Amino acid sequence: MEPSDLAVREMPEPELGPGMVRVGVRAAGCNFFDILMVRGQYQVRPPFPFTPGAELAGVVEAVGPGVREFAPGDRVMASAGLGAFAERAVVPARSVYRLPEGMSFEAGAAFPIVYPTSYAALVFRAPVKPGEWLLVHAAAGGVGIAAVQIGKLLGARVIGTAGGDDKLEVARKAGADVAIDYRREDWVARVQEVTEGRGADVIYDSVGGDITGASLKCIAWNGRLLVIGFASGHIPEVKLNRVLLKNISLVGLHWGAHAMHEPARVGETFDALFGLYARGAVEPIIYRRYPLDDLPAALEVLGSRQSYGKVVVTP
Repeated sequence: MEPSDLAVREMPEPELGPGMVRVGVRAAGCNFFDILMVRGQYQVRPPFPFTPGAELAGVVEAVGPGVREFAPGDRVMASAGLGAFAERAVVPARSVYRLPEGMSFEAGAAFPIVYPTSYAALVFRAPVKPGEWLLVHAAAGGVGIAAVQIGKLLGARVIGTAGGDDKLEVARKAGADVAIDYRREDWVARVQEVTEGRGADVIYDSVGGDITGASLKCIAWNGRLLVIGFASGHIPEVKLNRVLLKNISLVGLHWGAHAMHEPARVGETFDALFGLYARGAVEPIIYRRYPLDDLPAALEVLGSRQSYGKVVVTP
């Protein structure tokens, strides 16, 4: 199945069980893994038919038994897992957060996956140190923009790769010190030039495929390669001799699994990010808003790499 096959249908009202919150969805964020999930190519394979969409923002309509921290009328964001591309969604209360003051529904729908992912990668997993060189691939995408913004806050010197002048400008506005067009330049050589032969101390790789192997050619001694995802559609195989010779670390980040394995990190991460948002230090960039009926077009523009920042659907 392809995203173009998606269609809006009337479904029964989602049931509200204990510990759950029903949200009237005002905006839902699109992610590349939504496309993979629809195609049956993601590690999570729900049975068909299902309603995709993993992040949303909206207004609480009702709460299930045992939920005391939220009430009808609260403005919230949530990591839904599934079901965000709908007028209403039922999500676990533990995955729901109040929208910070002044945050729009669209920004809220663009926040609960990409920003925690980048924060956890750069703060917990790398971690990035002040003065280090941070190379962010796909720096004009959702997680890329978040990584650039957070990397700058951590004191890194940020290099961003992107394709096309418009996306390079987005990366610069997000805070990239150097923006490289991977379509027109030898980005490996350019990274070596910019870092005066040192290479990047931390590489944020959400692309995979050939990008991963090439990244190992411009990583610094004691560098850390963060494995964030495989937007290229290809999971790479790494030659471990390069890992050995440069004394580097391959570091994975699976944000969604933190709720199971390190739940305390989840609250810590959102508290930190909301503090940064209140200071104006992080801010999602919205490419375009699509009505729910145009979800296939929204996913198409994301999958074809025409977009930058976050693509948002507004039911």
